[in-house]
Amino acid sequence: MKRFLTLALLMLLAGQTLAVNQGDVAPTWSGKDLITGDTVVFPEVLEGKPAVILFWATWCPYCKAFMPRAQEIQAEYAEAGVKIIGLNHKERGYGDAAAYAKSLGFPLTAIADADAIGDAWAIDFIPGLLVVDGSGNIAYRRRSTNLPAGKKVSQIWASEVRAVLDQLLQSPVKEP
Repeated sequence: MKRFLTLALLMLLAGQTLAVNQGDVAPTWSGKDLITGDTVVFPEVLEGKPAVILFWATWCPYCKAFMPRAQEIQAEYAEAGVKIIGLNHKERGYGDAAAYAKSLGFPLTAIADADAIGDAWAIDFIPGLLVVDGSGNIAYRRRSTNLPAGKKVSQIWASEVRAVLDQLLQSPVKEP
């Protein structure tokens, strides 16, 4: 039993070290935008500006609770060039991701069939909520929560995202 617990702990720790965490360079990807049909390439889509990365699914109550906060963040930071990039992840055929993305009513880049991207970023639960700087480095990755889905938890996450964006936007731009 002790050997099993040790092995389980090692596997858990190994899995955590494979996650894309704060300070890491995010893996590159390309995908089809659900709204425009255009091919989007990361990190080029950033155009040197920070972005909120949101791995979501139509069936996810946490995702649905956060979308109004994402809309607020997009409106507040649009002038600074901040984008919301939504990646449809773990949809598993439950909903119509394109219709959902179009119904949100705010500008976002919405990538279809992003399971492989989520796997590369080690997104185990959704919403996967991250902030990247203009170079594609992870500046924030939300932690798991025991709070129920709803306005309270989405406001907590939005507050954390805003704090990181404020910090990134106040930092001087590094010249190559």
